[in-house]
Amino acid sequence: MNEILIEIDRYMMDCTSRGLSAKTMRSYDQTLRLFQRYCTEKQTLTKPAQIKSEHIRAYFAYVRERGKYGALADDRTALINGPHNRPDYGKKVSETTLANYQRNIAAFCNYLYHEKIIRKNPCEGIEKIKPQRKVKALLSENELQLFFRSFDVSRFHEFRSWIIARMILDSGCRIGELISIVPGDIDLRNGALLLRNTKSKKERFVYFSQKMGRNLRSWLEYRERYTDSAYVFPSIKGNMMDIRTVESAFKKHSRLVGLDVQPHQLRNNFAKYYLLNGGDWSTLSRILGHASVEVTQQAYLDFNDKEIGQKYQKHSPLNNLNI
Repeated sequence: MNEILIEIDRYMMDCTSRGLSAKTMRSYDQTLRLFQRYCTEKQTLTKPAQIKSEHIRAYFAYVRERGKYGALADDRTALINGPHNRPDYGKKVSETTLANYQRNIAAFCNYLYHEKIIRKNPCEGIEKIKPQRKVKALLSENELQLFFRSFDVSRFHEFRSWIIARMILDSGCRIGELISIVPGDIDLRNGALLLRNTKSKKERFVYFSQKMGRNLRSWLEYRERYTDSAYVFPSIKGNMMDIRTVESAFKKHSRLVGLDVQPHQLRNNFAKYYLLNGGDWSTLSRILGHASVEVTQQAYLDFNDKEIGQKYQKHSPLNNLNI
Protein backbone atom coordinates (compact mmCIF):
# COMPACT_ATOMS: atom_id res chain seq x y z
CA MET A 1 0.00 0.00 0.00
CA ASN A 2 1.41 3.37 -1.01
CA GLU A 3 0.63 5.79 1.80
CA ILE A 4 1.92 8.78 -0.17
CA LEU A 5 -0.80 8.22 -2.78
CA ILE A 6 -3.44 7.93 -0.06
CA GLU A 7 -2.38 11.25 1.44
CA ILE A 8 -2.39 12.92 -1.98
CA ASP A 9 -6.02 11.84 -2.41
CA ARG A 10 -6.87 13.20 1.05
CA TYR A 11 -5.10 16.46 0.27
CA MET A 12 -7.03 16.84 -2.98
CA MET A 13 -10.28 16.34 -1.04
CA ASP A 14 -9.15 19.07 1.35
CA CYS A 15 -8.44 21.36 -1.62
CA THR A 16 -11.92 20.64 -2.98
CA SER A 17 -13.51 21.53 0.37
CA ARG A 18 -11.67 24.89 0.29
CA GLY A 19 -13.14 25.70 -3.12
CA LEU A 20 -9.90 25.91 -5.07
CA SER A 21 -10.25 26.46 -8.80
CA ALA A 22 -10.23 23.55 -11.26
CA LYS A 23 -7.00 24.90 -12.78
CA THR A 24 -5.25 24.98 -9.39
CA MET A 25 -6.51 21.48 -8.58
CA ARG A 26 -5.19 20.09 -11.88
CA SER A 27 -1.81 21.68 -11.20
CA TYR A 28 -1.60 20.19 -7.69
CA ASP A 29 -2.76 16.76 -8.81
CA GLN A 30 -0.36 16.50 -11.74
CA THR A 31 2.65 17.78 -9.77
CA LEU A 32 2.08 15.58 -6.74
CA ARG A 33 1.45 12.37 -8.69
CA LEU A 34 4.62 12.85 -10.71
CA PHE A 35 6.52 13.52 -7.49
CA GLN A 36 5.00 10.44 -5.84
CA ARG A 37 6.01 8.26 -8.77
CA TYR A 38 9.56 9.54 -8.56
CA CYS A 39 9.65 8.90 -4.78
CA THR A 40 8.35 5.35 -5.19
CA GLU A 41 10.16 4.26 -8.35
CA LYS A 42 13.49 6.06 -7.94
CA GLN A 43 13.80 6.32 -4.16
CA THR A 44 11.62 3.36 -3.01
CA LEU A 45 9.63 5.61 -0.66
CA THR A 46 6.03 4.70 0.13
CA LYS A 47 5.31 6.70 3.31
CA PRO A 48 5.17 10.50 3.68
CA ALA A 49 7.40 10.35 6.77
CA GLN A 50 10.17 8.81 4.65
CA ILE A 51 10.43 11.89 2.42
CA LYS A 52 13.41 14.04 3.41
CA SER A 53 14.79 17.32 2.12
CA GLU A 54 17.45 15.50 0.12
CA HIS A 55 14.75 13.58 -1.78
CA ILE A 56 13.03 16.81 -2.81
CA ARG A 57 16.33 18.36 -3.91
CA ALA A 58 17.16 15.19 -5.85
CA TYR A 59 13.76 15.32 -7.55
CA PHE A 60 14.37 18.78 -8.97
CA ALA A 61 17.82 17.71 -10.16
CA TYR A 62 16.14 14.71 -11.84
CA VAL A 63 13.51 16.88 -13.60
CA ARG A 64 16.20 19.30 -14.80
CA GLU A 65 18.21 16.40 -16.20
CA ARG A 66 15.32 14.55 -17.88
CA GLY A 67 13.65 17.61 -19.42
CA LYS A 68 10.02 18.04 -20.46
CA TYR A 69 7.99 14.83 -20.20
CA GLY A 70 11.20 12.97 -19.36
CA ALA A 71 9.71 11.88 -16.06
CA LEU A 72 7.21 9.88 -18.15
CA ALA A 73 9.90 8.09 -20.13
CA ASP A 74 9.56 4.78 -18.31
CA ASP A 75 5.77 4.87 -18.11
CA ARG A 76 4.07 2.34 -20.44
CA THR A 77 0.83 4.37 -20.72
CA ALA A 78 2.83 7.47 -21.54
CA LEU A 79 4.63 5.60 -24.28
CA ILE A 80 1.30 4.61 -25.83
CA ASN A 81 -0.06 8.17 -25.58
CA GLY A 82 3.08 9.44 -27.24
CA PRO A 83 4.68 12.33 -25.29
CA HIS A 84 7.87 11.34 -27.13
CA ASN A 85 6.28 12.64 -30.32
CA ARG A 86 5.76 16.13 -28.91
CA PRO A 87 8.06 18.78 -30.46
CA ASP A 88 9.16 19.97 -27.00
CA TYR A 89 9.86 16.48 -25.63
CA GLY A 90 13.10 16.40 -23.64
CA LYS A 91 13.59 20.17 -23.79
CA LYS A 92 14.68 22.09 -20.73
CA VAL A 93 12.02 22.64 -18.07
CA SER A 94 11.79 26.35 -17.28
CA GLU A 95 12.60 27.75 -13.86
CA THR A 96 9.05 29.11 -13.75
CA THR A 97 7.64 25.59 -14.13
CA LEU A 98 10.06 24.25 -11.51
CA ALA A 99 9.04 27.06 -9.14
CA ASN A 100 5.40 26.02 -9.61
CA TYR A 101 6.31 22.39 -8.87
CA GLN A 102 8.16 23.46 -5.74
CA ARG A 103 5.26 25.61 -4.55
CA ASN A 104 2.78 22.74 -5.05
CA ILE A 105 4.98 20.22 -3.24
CA ALA A 106 5.54 22.70 -0.40
CA ALA A 107 1.78 23.22 -0.02
CA PHE A 108 1.31 19.45 0.22
CA CYS A 109 4.08 19.10 2.80
CA ASN A 110 2.61 21.95 4.85
CA TYR A 111 -0.69 20.08 4.86
CA LEU A 112 1.01 16.87 6.02
CA TYR A 113 2.80 18.75 8.79
CA HIS A 114 -0.27 20.59 10.07
CA GLU A 115 -2.29 17.37 9.99
CA LYS A 116 0.51 15.78 12.10
CA ILE A 117 1.10 13.09 9.47
CA ILE A 118 4.79 14.04 9.46
CA ARG A 119 6.83 15.42 12.34
CA LYS A 120 9.15 17.58 10.27
CA ASN A 121 8.44 19.50 7.09
CA PRO A 122 11.00 18.33 4.48
CA CYS A 123 10.57 21.56 2.48
CA GLU A 124 11.98 23.71 5.29
CA GLY A 125 15.45 24.99 4.51
CA ILE A 126 15.22 24.29 0.77
CA GLU A 127 16.12 27.39 -1.22
CA LYS A 128 13.23 28.66 -3.30
CA ILE A 129 13.54 28.37 -7.05
CA LYS A 130 13.21 31.80 -8.64
CA PRO A 131 10.73 31.88 -11.53
CA GLN A 132 11.85 33.46 -14.77
CA ARG A 133 10.13 36.75 -15.54
CA LYS A 134 9.00 36.76 -19.16
CA VAL A 135 8.11 40.16 -20.58
CA LYS A 136 4.72 39.79 -22.24
CA ALA A 137 4.77 41.64 -25.54
CA LEU A 138 2.60 44.71 -25.91
CA LEU A 139 0.54 44.03 -29.01
CA SER A 140 0.51 46.96 -31.41
CA GLU A 141 -2.69 48.48 -32.78
CA ASN A 142 -2.01 46.79 -36.10
CA GLU A 143 -1.46 43.38 -34.48
CA LEU A 144 -4.66 43.70 -32.48
CA GLN A 145 -6.56 44.65 -35.66
CA LEU A 146 -5.19 41.57 -37.43
CA PHE A 147 -6.17 39.32 -34.53
CA PHE A 148 -9.72 40.65 -34.18
CA ARG A 149 -10.33 40.63 -37.95
CA SER A 150 -9.51 36.92 -38.08
CA PHE A 151 -12.83 36.05 -36.39
CA ASP A 152 -15.94 35.38 -38.47
CA VAL A 153 -18.55 37.11 -36.28
CA SER A 154 -21.40 35.64 -38.33
CA ARG A 155 -20.72 32.31 -36.61
CA PHE A 156 -21.85 31.78 -33.01
CA HIS A 157 -18.65 30.39 -31.52
CA GLU A 158 -16.39 32.88 -33.31
CA PHE A 159 -18.55 35.87 -32.39
CA ARG A 160 -18.44 34.62 -28.80
CA SER A 161 -14.62 34.33 -28.81
CA TRP A 162 -14.30 37.76 -30.46
CA ILE A 163 -16.42 39.39 -27.74
CA ILE A 164 -14.53 37.58 -24.97
CA ALA A 165 -11.18 38.75 -26.34
CA ARG A 166 -12.34 42.35 -26.62
CA MET A 167 -13.82 42.29 -23.12
CA ILE A 168 -10.56 41.05 -21.58
CA LEU A 169 -8.58 43.73 -23.43
CA ASP A 170 -11.05 46.47 -22.43
CA SER A 171 -11.70 45.49 -18.80
CA GLY A 172 -8.67 43.48 -17.66
CA CYS A 173 -10.76 40.66 -16.22
CA ARG A 174 -9.44 37.11 -16.03
CA ILE A 175 -10.82 34.57 -18.46
CA GLY A 176 -12.06 32.36 -15.60
CA GLU A 177 -13.94 35.32 -14.13
CA LEU A 178 -15.54 36.26 -17.44
CA ILE A 179 -16.91 32.91 -18.61
CA SER A 180 -19.03 32.53 -15.46
CA ILE A 181 -20.99 35.80 -15.75
CA VAL A 182 -24.77 35.92 -16.30
CA PRO A 183 -26.77 38.76 -17.93
CA GLY A 184 -27.71 40.19 -14.54
CA ASP A 185 -24.03 40.91 -13.85
CA ILE A 186 -23.87 43.43 -16.72
CA ASP A 187 -24.78 47.10 -16.29
CA LEU A 188 -24.82 48.42 -19.86
CA ARG A 189 -25.96 51.90 -18.85
CA ASN A 190 -23.00 52.52 -16.55
CA GLY A 191 -20.47 50.34 -18.36
CA ALA A 192 -19.86 48.07 -15.37
CA LEU A 193 -19.51 44.32 -14.95
CA LEU A 194 -19.84 42.48 -11.65
CA LEU A 195 -17.42 39.56 -11.31
CA ARG A 196 -18.52 36.94 -8.77
CA ASN A 197 -16.26 33.99 -9.52
CA THR A 198 -12.96 35.72 -8.73
CA LYS A 199 -9.56 34.37 -7.80
CA SER A 200 -9.71 36.06 -4.38
CA LYS A 201 -13.32 34.85 -3.79
CA LYS A 202 -14.33 38.50 -3.36
CA GLU A 203 -16.81 40.09 -5.76
CA ARG A 204 -15.56 43.14 -7.64
CA PHE A 205 -16.59 45.47 -10.45
CA VAL A 206 -14.66 46.03 -13.65
CA TYR A 207 -15.61 48.56 -16.29
CA PHE A 208 -15.92 48.69 -20.05
CA SER A 209 -15.96 51.43 -22.66
CA GLN A 210 -18.90 52.73 -24.69
CA LYS A 211 -17.44 50.96 -27.72
CA MET A 212 -17.36 47.69 -25.79
CA GLY A 213 -20.89 48.37 -24.55
CA ARG A 214 -22.14 48.53 -28.15
CA ASN A 215 -20.30 45.30 -28.99
CA LEU A 216 -21.73 43.60 -25.91
CA ARG A 217 -25.28 44.74 -26.65
CA SER A 218 -24.99 43.26 -30.16
CA TRP A 219 -23.74 39.98 -28.73
CA LEU A 220 -26.55 39.75 -26.16
CA GLU A 221 -29.18 40.31 -28.87
CA TYR A 222 -27.49 37.73 -31.13
CA ARG A 223 -27.11 35.23 -28.26
CA GLU A 224 -30.83 35.36 -27.39
CA ARG A 225 -31.70 34.06 -30.86
CA TYR A 226 -29.59 30.93 -30.45
CA THR A 227 -29.60 29.87 -26.78
CA ASP A 228 -31.53 30.17 -23.54
CA SER A 229 -28.43 29.46 -21.45
CA ALA A 230 -28.01 31.20 -18.10
CA TYR A 231 -24.49 32.27 -19.12
CA VAL A 232 -23.50 35.29 -21.19
CA PHE A 233 -20.82 33.23 -22.97
CA PRO A 234 -22.20 29.68 -23.03
CA SER A 235 -20.83 26.58 -24.66
CA ILE A 236 -22.66 25.23 -27.72
CA LYS A 237 -24.70 23.05 -25.31
CA GLY A 238 -25.52 26.01 -23.07
CA ASN A 239 -23.16 25.13 -20.22
CA MET A 240 -20.40 27.29 -18.77
CA MET A 241 -17.43 27.33 -21.13
CA ASP A 242 -14.16 25.61 -20.33
CA ILE A 243 -11.14 27.93 -20.14
CA ARG A 244 -9.24 25.61 -22.46
CA THR A 245 -11.88 26.10 -25.17
CA VAL A 246 -11.20 29.84 -25.14
CA GLU A 247 -7.44 29.30 -25.10
CA SER A 248 -7.73 26.97 -28.11
CA ALA A 249 -9.79 29.53 -30.02
CA PHE A 250 -7.20 32.24 -29.33
CA LYS A 251 -4.40 29.92 -30.41
CA LYS A 252 -6.19 29.05 -33.65
CA HIS A 253 -6.80 32.67 -34.62
CA SER A 254 -3.30 33.70 -33.55
CA ARG A 255 -1.83 31.19 -35.98
CA LEU A 256 -4.01 32.51 -38.79
CA VAL A 257 -2.32 35.92 -38.58
CA GLY A 258 1.15 34.88 -37.39
CA LEU A 259 0.77 36.02 -33.77
CA ASP A 260 0.69 34.42 -30.34
CA VAL A 261 -2.25 35.94 -28.44
CA GLN A 262 -3.31 34.40 -25.13
CA PRO A 263 -6.10 35.43 -22.72
CA HIS A 264 -3.71 36.45 -19.96
CA GLN A 265 -1.62 38.41 -22.45
CA LEU A 266 -4.68 40.53 -23.28
CA ARG A 267 -5.17 41.15 -19.55
CA ASN A 268 -1.51 42.16 -19.36
CA ASN A 269 -1.95 44.43 -22.40
CA PHE A 270 -5.01 46.03 -20.79
CA ALA A 271 -2.86 46.95 -17.77
CA LYS A 272 -0.01 48.31 -19.88
CA TYR A 273 -2.22 50.36 -22.19
CA TYR A 274 -4.10 51.66 -19.14
CA LEU A 275 -0.83 52.94 -17.67
CA LEU A 276 0.52 54.21 -21.00
CA ASN A 277 -2.70 56.21 -21.44
CA GLY A 278 -2.22 57.91 -18.07
CA GLY A 279 -4.01 55.56 -15.68
CA ASP A 280 -2.80 55.29 -12.06
CA TRP A 281 -1.49 52.25 -10.20
CA SER A 282 -4.03 52.37 -7.37
CA THR A 283 -7.09 52.25 -9.61
CA LEU A 284 -5.48 49.62 -11.83
CA SER A 285 -4.79 47.42 -8.81
CA ARG A 286 -8.45 47.50 -7.80
CA ILE A 287 -9.65 46.76 -11.33
CA LEU A 288 -7.30 43.78 -11.65
CA GLY A 289 -8.36 42.39 -8.27
CA HIS A 290 -4.90 42.41 -6.74
CA ALA A 291 -4.35 42.40 -2.98
CA SER A 292 -2.17 45.53 -3.11
CA VAL A 293 -0.56 48.08 -5.42
CA GLU A 294 2.78 46.35 -4.78
CA VAL A 295 1.43 43.11 -6.26
CA THR A 296 0.31 45.01 -9.38
CA GLN A 297 3.66 46.72 -9.75
CA GLN A 298 5.54 43.44 -9.44
CA ALA A 299 3.37 41.96 -12.19
CA TYR A 300 3.34 44.89 -14.62
CA LEU A 301 6.56 46.84 -14.20
CA ASP A 302 8.12 44.97 -17.13
CA PHE A 303 7.88 47.76 -19.72
CA ASN A 304 10.51 47.61 -22.43
CA ASP A 305 12.45 50.68 -23.61
CA LYS A 306 10.01 51.46 -26.43
CA GLU A 307 7.02 51.36 -24.07
CA ILE A 308 8.79 53.58 -21.53
CA GLY A 309 9.53 56.01 -24.36
CA GLN A 310 5.83 56.10 -25.30
CA LYS A 311 4.86 56.85 -21.70
CA TYR A 312 7.53 59.54 -21.44
CA GLN A 313 6.32 61.37 -24.55
CA LYS A 314 2.80 61.48 -23.10
CA HIS A 315 4.01 62.98 -19.82
CA SER A 316 7.04 65.03 -20.90
CA PRO A 317 7.21 68.36 -18.95
CA LEU A 318 7.92 70.43 -22.08
CA ASN A 319 5.17 68.72 -24.05
CA ASN A 320 2.66 69.57 -21.34
CA LEU A 321 3.81 73.08 -20.39
CA ASN A 322 3.25 76.26 -22.37
CA ILE A 323 6.87 77.42 -22.11
